[in-house]
Amino acid sequence: MSSPPVDSDFDDWVIDTYAETGSFTMLFILVSITETKVELLRSAYLHVVGDELRWPDMTNLFKGAGVNWSGAVFYRAGREGLVEDREAKARLASLVRKLEEDRSLIRDGEFFNEDGLRLMIEEIKPH
Repeated sequence: MSSPPVDSDFDDWVIDTYAETGSFTMLFILVSITETKVELLRSAYLHVVGDELRWPDMTNLFKGAGVNWSGAVFYRAGREGLVEDREAKARLASLVRKLEEDRSLIRDGEFFNEDGLRLMIEEIKPH
């Protein structure tokens, strides 16, 4: 069975991460992006056990969040690959607390827009 086609930067990231680590747990946060702010909306985690996951799969999952999102940031839950549910929940809660205090930590993750294309976050300098 062949993998689905690659159509987004997210797809490339999943394939590369799986090739590097094997199965892994990812933490993700849906965000709302405006000209000057990134607001955290919803967060969850997912165990990735192959490289077949694609952006349309994620956007279908995001529909269940019930929010209007314009971006998503992803992190590996740990270097060890898969982590147990309890640990994934604890790491996600810690990550959300840190992001509430410092949005620049989004740079440490993999940040994508609604089309699954890579984004970068830049600090706005006051004039």
